[in-house]
Amino acid sequence: MTAPQTALKFDAEVTKEGRIELSVPLPAGSHVTVFVLEQLENRFADLSSAAESSLGFWDNPIDDEDWNDA
Repeated sequence: MTAPQTALKFDAEVTKEGRIELSVPLPAGSHVTVFVLEQLENRFADLSSAAESSLGFWDNPIDDEDWNDA
């Protein structure tokens, strides 16, 4: 069984030469696996982010009482 690993996510831009440069918080000589995915345009990113940011709106004891008695 392997130890848990932490994934790091970076947003980067490919240079004219087709290169990506990143500064990572790993010691020199570390072996890494890199997955490269082209970032697609997401026209609904702001709405998705707002929907995922907080569920506090739904945690409302007064509203819960009303719905539990319905």
